[in-house]
Amino acid sequence: MSKILRFLCPAFLLTGIFFLHPLYAQENPKLFSRIEEWTGAKGKYNDSENVFKVSFPRSDLDVRARGVKITPPMGLTVWAAFKLMEDRAMVMGDLVLTEDQVNPVMDVALNNGLEVTALHNHFFWDSPKIMFMHIAGSGHAETLAQAVGKVFEKIRESGTIEKFNVDIDPSQSSLDPPKIENVLGRKGEMNQGVYKLTIGRKTSMSDHEMGNGMGINTWAAFAGSDGEAVVVGDFAMLESELQPVLKALRSNGIHIVAIHNHMTGESPRIIFLHYWGIGSTVHLAQGLKAALDTQHLENA
Repeated sequence: MSKILRFLCPAFLLTGIFFLHPLYAQENPKLFSRIEEWTGAKGKYNDSENVFKVSFPRSDLDVRARGVKITPPMGLTVWAAFKLMEDRAMVMGDLVLTEDQVNPVMDVALNNGLEVTALHNHFFWDSPKIMFMHIAGSGHAETLAQAVGKVFEKIRESGTIEKFNVDIDPSQSSLDPPKIENVLGRKGEMNQGVYKLTIGRKTSMSDHEMGNGMGINTWAAFAGSDGEAVVVGDFAMLESELQPVLKALRSNGIHIVAIHNHMTGESPRIIFLHYWGIGSTVHLAQGLKAALDTQHLENA
C-alpha cells in the first residue's frame, strides 16, 4: 500500500515524510490497541487529522483553588497524541504533575528519547500546586508509545515524590566566591549574602539588537555555605539548546521549575529555563558549567 500511496498521493509529502491516508489507520485497529497497551491508557482516533490520542484523568488528586474543586474535565487530564505516518509517528503531550513529580517524570521522559518543551502552571491558588509539562518526540510509533508508557507509569507511582528541606538564610552566607568562579571561569558580584553572575545573550526584535541589558541573559544566584548552598537562576537558550541544557542540569541533580518564553517576535527565538538546586557550591557550579558547555556562547 505504501508504494501505491507514494504514486497516487504526492500531496501527502511533507519534509520527505509521507503521511498515511486516514483509511490506512482505520484498516489497522491493531495499531491503536497496541498503542493503548504500550502506554497503559485508553485512546480515541481522530480520522480527520489521522491522530490517535490517549489520556487518563488525574482523579487521584484532590486539587482546590480558593475553595473551588478542580476536576479532570477542568484541565487535570494527562494526554499524548500520536500523529501517524507511513513508517514513523510524532507525539505531543501534556502531563499533569504535582511539583514533587516534575523532575522525576522529566528524567524518565529525557532518558527515553522524548523532548520536554514547556513547563508551567495553569492555575493560581491551587493546592497542591499543579504543574503542566509538555513533551514531544518523533520516531517509530512503538518506540514513542513505549516511552510515553514509561512516563505515564512514573506519574502513577506514589514514589515520585521528592522532599528536601534546608536552612539557608542569605544574610548568613559564608560561601567563598572564588570556588564558584574557578569552576565557571566567570566572575560575579556579592550582594547581601547572594553571589550572582550573569551571562548575556543576543537576539533581535524589529531589527534592533537585544542583549543583556534587556534581560536576554543566563544568570545564577548562590547563597549559603560552600558545603550547603542554594542556586537559583535562569538559562537563556536557543531552541536547539533546550534539550542539551535540560539533560545537563538534570544529570547534575539541579531541578527545573519552568520552561517558557519571555518575549515574542524575536529572532533567533530565545527560550528561558528557570532552575533550583541544593548542594555544595562546587557541585552546583559544575552542574551549571556542564549546561553552559552545551551552548553556543561565542557572542555572550
